[in-house]
Amino acid sequence: MKKLLLILLAITATFSVNAQIATPQPSPFSKLEQKVGLTDVTLEYSRPSMRDRVIFGNLVPYGKLWRLGANANTKITFSTDVTIGGNTLKAGSYAIYATPNETSWNVVFYTDASNGGTPKEWDESKVAARVTAELYPLPVKIETFTMTFDDLTSGSAVLGMMWESIYVGVKIEVPTDEMVLTSINDVMNGTPTGNDYYAAAVYYLEEGKDIKQAKEWVDKAISMAGDKVAFWQLRKQSLIYAKAGDKKGAIAAAKKSLAAAEKAGNADYVKMNQDSLKEWGSM
Repeated sequence: MKKLLLILLAITATFSVNAQIATPQPSPFSKLEQKVGLTDVTLEYSRPSMRDRVIFGNLVPYGKLWRLGANANTKITFSTDVTIGGNTLKAGSYAIYATPNETSWNVVFYTDASNGGTPKEWDESKVAARVTAELYPLPVKIETFTMTFDDLTSGSAVLGMMWESIYVGVKIEVPTDEMVLTSINDVMNGTPTGNDYYAAAVYYLEEGKDIKQAKEWVDKAISMAGDKVAFWQLRKQSLIYAKAGDKKGAIAAAKKSLAAAEKAGNADYVKMNQDSLKEWGSM
């Protein structure tokens, strides 16, 4: 009898293990990874859906702290210090909470990111940043709560939040310029390569910095490349010359880039160079 009981228990245990049913989560987990300038930003959150419910002012009440999603609190992680609403947030992880209102949201970045939802006891000393974000109506319904990284630049991004028929955005600024300039200074004080000169020149062009310095660096890069210079490098050289007011030099570099792009069969660069040459009165 005892042996039979043991056998039955073993069979029951085996059935229990094998009988586990996997079903979809009603608010599935999502993880976004975004490079903003030189900063890695990771967002982790759960995504509830409307399911014929009225969301704001009902499921999510106005004037009440919300976990910004479902399940565990929404978490954002930065690889460098960032700036939000004039506040510096150190590299690390933060919970994000919001208090929705009819015309705006109060969005909070909270240093304790380990809460299951909203904190049981709110600690104001853990508020790293608080931002009032304007609400924008959307022309379509967003069935599932969605967070995005929008309006990306080398120095910032907008953390977007959409659900039902509204969009809210919070700007995040990253220290790209400071980091790049430090890197450029360090490299230029050492033994820079042709690629270093080219990268520094392009950064100065695109960020509106000292164009004469950019011209000097791009010339050095082109000289070091010799007969291996690429059409895209010549293209940037032409744009730097144009911005520096050297139209003749810009045209000469653009013609070289055009010829090299035609030889390489790159239609995009052929068109860009042709458009610039027409703009500069050379075609």
